Amino acid sequence: MALAEDATAESLTLALAQVPPVEIGDDAVERALSRTDRLAAEAATSGADLLVLPEMHLSGYAIGRGAVEAFAQEPGGPALTRMAEIARTYGVAICHGFPERDGHRVYNSAAFIDEHGTELLRWRKLHLFGDVDARQFDRAGFSDEGLTGEGLVADWRGWSVGLAICYDIEFPETARRLALAGADLVVVPTANMVGFEAVSRLLVPARALENQMYVAYANYTGEDPEFQYNGLSLIAGPDGAPVVAAGAGEGLLIGRISAERLVASRRENPYLEDRRGDMLG
Repeated sequence: MALAEDATAESLTLALAQVPPVEIGDDAVERALSRTDRLAAEAATSGADLLVLPEMHLSGYAIGRGAVEAFAQEPGGPALTRMAEIARTYGVAICHGFPERDGHRVYNSAAFIDEHGTELLRWRKLHLFGDVDARQFDRAGFSDEGLTGEGLVADWRGWSVGLAICYDIEFPETARRLALAGADLVVVPTANMVGFEAVSRLLVPARALENQMYVAYANYTGEDPEFQYNGLSLIAGPDGAPVVAAGAGEGLLIGRISAERLVASRRENPYLEDRRGDMLG
């Protein structure tokens, strides 16, 4: 595990933006960036170290393949550069979802940018959800070296941070692989719909407990032409209990995570140490 047994009681404040999807339109990316600027300012005022935005926040989620291709960003693209500038301006790290172009392929991606505007991690959604994802995105590959060649987790302020996107966290293998890579915190931009409330209430807490990590799950509220989103963003602690949890409405959810609590929980619940790797991998 990344945090040492003698780790101090260092803590981080996270701000999860539970907002409606940006409305479809040619200026969707610009409107999403303007909203990010406002949210980052609010997060900084609240003392947050990290702002987490939902899945495909830069363009909206259920927008169709044509719009995904039109809005897709290459590394160093103008919208990603602007996102880095926002992080630097407010001194707040940002995790956000966006459509990523790689040659002729387009992925559902998320990036973790530190407070200096440096991208530390990028993740491409591994588990495509139903027809909506299959129509819009290409399926990402995976390797133990990570999705961008930089590893599965990154060190940020003494914490080992990993990413997943929405449906990914519903598969125990995703969180377990990140845990085995040393993750203390897994950040999950999501677009979860009405009817799937069990993800927030059961699966996300279970992923945190069984892997002895924090999981920050930032969802949409409101609707787009295809879906109604259920909100219920939360930060789940290593004991499976919510550090903080939202209802269905719009807002910025603020929660604090503690290294001391994480170390103590790992002593009490040594699941990763006790697992039968010879049987289950």
